[in-house]
Amino acid sequence: MMKKRLSPATVHRIPADVRKAVMSSPAAVAAWGDITPLARNEWVCWITSAKKVETRKHRLKRAIEEFAEGKRRPCCWAGCMHR
Repeated sequence: MMKKRLSPATVHRIPADVRKAVMSSPAAVAAWGDITPLARNEWVCWITSAKKVETRKHRLKRAIEEFAEGKRRPCCWAGCMHR
């Protein structure tokens, strides 16, 4: 049985679409629980910083795929300015 809640990020709240996407994949749930709160914050900020809806959807899909591959941080991104 999968957890009903995700561990929080440090600064950002987890948006509903991000929560839903992560919860839809057991590998993503496991990866989310294994990374640090700061890393979770980076993922949330990277996904939500997209200016276009299409970009956000693409980043969200890519994040779930990268969790399954074992990636711990978003690649090629300067990082969250909120930390």
